[in-house]
Amino acid sequence: MQIGPHLLRNNVFVAPMAGVTDRPFRQLCKQLGAGYAVSEMAASNPRLWATEKSSRRTDHSGEMEPKAVQIAGADPQDLADCAKFNVERGAQIIDINMGCPVKKVCNSWCGSALLQHEDLVAKILDAVVGAVDVPVTLKFRTGWNRENKNALRIARLAEQAGIQMLTLHGRTRADGYSGDAEYDTIAAVKAAVKIPVVANGDITTPEKARDVLAFTGADAVMIGRAAQGRPWICREIDHFLQTGTHLPAPLVEEVRGLMHEHLEAHYAFYGEFLGVRTARKHIGWYVRELDGGEQFRRRMNLLESTAEQLAAVDQFFQMQADFGERLQYRPASAAVEAMAA
Repeated sequence: MQIGPHLLRNNVFVAPMAGVTDRPFRQLCKQLGAGYAVSEMAASNPRLWATEKSSRRTDHSGEMEPKAVQIAGADPQDLADCAKFNVERGAQIIDINMGCPVKKVCNSWCGSALLQHEDLVAKILDAVVGAVDVPVTLKFRTGWNRENKNALRIARLAEQAGIQMLTLHGRTRADGYSGDAEYDTIAAVKAAVKIPVVANGDITTPEKARDVLAFTGADAVMIGRAAQGRPWICREIDHFLQTGTHLPAPLVEEVRGLMHEHLEAHYAFYGEFLGVRTARKHIGWYVRELDGGEQFRRRMNLLESTAEQLAAVDQFFQMQADFGERLQYRPASAAVEAMAA
């Protein structure tokens, strides 16, 4: 799998997710087997480039290459300028967001809202590709709603503009994240273009990754919410695709160490006050499928210091070690019941 001059380690990618795929999380996913990871989306509005939030979103210091930045907006010139700005800051790949279904993004005619305006899509693609000398990729959805699926036309426009990879989420903007992703459209897009196509949406297990690749003919899969709290899913899927066998669940001690590494990098990235608060969701995701995880999450959310969080994580995983040397995941039904309790 290759994007421009960048030869990737494998075809298991991590999706850009707002508030999730910051530099510490991307780095951990790459360390644990992801062949590629993309930053949270950076706004194309130049007035926002210098803000602390935007600067963090595009900070790639020490990150494993290739360094990819996703940009979002609706004005072709702003997006072109944003692409140049990020390349100057070290981005090696620019990804254009036409897939975000969130209302506040779509209300600004950004993200998947752009799919309604194919003429504007063409102008944006031409402007960004022409503005930088690094590969430009596109992430998009199957259409605005189920009655208006235009992924094939968007894909052809992208290929004509010089886009070097397409990532297609198998839902429309109107679907949001509800229902099941469909892969017929991804297969049709793959058959229609010569550039690499990445399948995204509901890929939560190694078997699902295998089946989606086989059905669509896609070149890679992109993992989104399934990687939250389980970044080692990337190596699990990669191993299964290569061997047809499953890796055992990770060792409790390994996960405790990985969480320490992740949290310490997270605190260094955000600072003590913000770091403690933004780490809570990550810790909650790590423990949600483990025995006692929901009760622990509730207690942990009351802690106010990094030292307290780290000590609580240690204590929780010492308890997990009592069940065995490897993580003991609960059945999905039990996890749902615990969340509802």
